[in-house]
Amino acid sequence: MSNSSTEPSGARRPGGTEPSGARRPGDTEPSGARRPGDTEPSGARRPGDTEPRLEVGRIDKAQGVRGEVIVRLTTNRVERLAPGSVLATSSGPLEVVSSRPHNDRWCVAFAGVRDRDAAEALRGTVLLADAIDDPTELWVHELIGARVVDQAGVDRGRVVDIVANPASDLLELDSGALVPARFIVDVAPCERVDVDVPDGLFDLG
Repeated sequence: MSNSSTEPSGARRPGGTEPSGARRPGDTEPSGARRPGDTEPSGARRPGDTEPRLEVGRIDKAQGVRGEVIVRLTTNRVERLAPGSVLATSSGPLEVVSSRPHNDRWCVAFAGVRDRDAAEALRGTVLLADAIDDPTELWVHELIGARVVDQAGVDRGRVVDIVANPASDLLELDSGALVPARFIVDVAPCERVDVDVPDGLFDLG
């Protein structure tokens, strides 16, 4: 699922997070709604741009002495770090030269970052990208604020957050109810989410 701001492994929040479940716009991209990817800060936008960029990752630290950095992805779309990809930041674009897995993160070389000092200067930098046009993805920024309507036509409340969960990201409603993203059957972005849930789900808790 993809984040209004981030692209989550799940439901993504744009500018965020791409996650497993609902993604947060960033690409933060989950099995369900994505945290686009996967919050998605404004990044560097061109005048006239209206779509928010998604937070797809963050630079944790420098790696070695040749300018490489360690990136933690907030999306399941690893192609965000493919050589040639250009990611936006608050201080300008960064082009990926190379990337490789590093434990649960990625070791990445960006164009123009040639030594450890330059890499250290990027510590904490949020990486942003435009949402991927994928009709099968759910994005956090398209879910937050939408009304959830069940198969009987009953309005169950408004989505206030996406909760990461290994089995399926959960839509948290203003009523306190938690609805697994796998029960989503249709989405009118930012307006309505139709779900088909098991009997009694809204009686829990």
